[in-house]
Amino acid sequence: MGALLANTRETVAVDTPAAFATSFMLAIYNNYIISRKTRFLISITICGYNQQMKTLVTGATGFVGGVLAHRLHTMGWDVTAIGRNPAKINQLEDDGMRAIRADISKKDEVAASFSDVELVFHCAALPSPWGGFEKFYQANVIGTRNIVQACLENNVKRLVYISTPSIYFDYDSRIGVKENDPLPEPISHYAHTKLLAEEEIDKGFAQGLAVVSIRPRALFGEGDTVIFPRLLSRLKTGRLPILGDGENIVDLTYIQNVVDALLLCAESPANTLGKKYNISNGEPIKIWELVSRICDELQLPHPKRKISKRAAHTAASVIEFLYSLIPYSPEPPLTRVTVSMLANSTTLDISAAKNELGYHPNVSVEKGVQKFLKWWKEKNPSLRWR
Repeated sequence: MGALLANTRETVAVDTPAAFATSFMLAIYNNYIISRKTRFLISITICGYNQQMKTLVTGATGFVGGVLAHRLHTMGWDVTAIGRNPAKINQLEDDGMRAIRADISKKDEVAASFSDVELVFHCAALPSPWGGFEKFYQANVIGTRNIVQACLENNVKRLVYISTPSIYFDYDSRIGVKENDPLPEPISHYAHTKLLAEEEIDKGFAQGLAVVSIRPRALFGEGDTVIFPRLLSRLKTGRLPILGDGENIVDLTYIQNVVDALLLCAESPANTLGKKYNISNGEPIKIWELVSRICDELQLPHPKRKISKRAAHTAASVIEFLYSLIPYSPEPPLTRVTVSMLANSTTLDISAAKNELGYHPNVSVEKGVQKFLKWWKEKNPSLRWR
């Protein structure tokens, strides 16, 4: 937003008390006396950014996009939310937002959503660890290509894109991964197509599109439909073993911290354009200790048996093969991606996001888990009992 505010800074008159106050606050903004987050709040307050910038959120019927759209709406932004789920589109409309049912893999539906759009948050993706390649390619690659093209054709001022750190990980532990570290071969259709989607983002940047990307790790929080719900469904059966030695550490990211990062990307300086930033809570935890605490809180059976990582990986390979023989099969109860996440140590280096975006997690993992569990109990009261 620093770049977006450049013209505003030069045209402020100082012949009235209000104008003087505005000029003074902009001087503070320009001289970096206060934090990026505070500068962001000042800029949307005194310069009307939230009212002037027409913002589009893709994937608004999903987890991240939905939380982001509601945050922006609460802040008073002019938001258009798009997604595929008709029931959730209706809910967004009931909540007072402009919502459009659209499939981003269809170019005409994307084009119809870009009415005077100036800022785009591209949150839509297919994140499942299971499914055919073509479904992932259409959602993650073609969809991103269509969004980038629409941004270029409509002179969008900035695109903020959510990628994934899944591109970093194979079936081994990796600690403190940086954005420019060598990448392994993708281990899932999701990781593969998100990497291809980043290439579409890079092409847009090469054509003059102002874009900033984040790679947030293991998102959780109120509204989560992926990580914790899958884990809880397996815990409820009482058949989930401890995968590996139970000592592995992982990075998680609370959803509101991700939204904070997205807002920072919307106003980040020119030297951040074209870059990708790791995002997490920055406090690696032992995942099986967290699982134990969740079991205590929800009165679920604790995992007791231990299975070595190698044995779990082999079992997952066999299960995946068997499920692949079934047309339109559901997600297997155990996949190699799941084993990799629950048995390996995987953490990110988020120093670039801290130094260049001004990102600092405001909600700890502990607090975030408490918020999630409170929400989960309210939504699923039967899970409190064995």
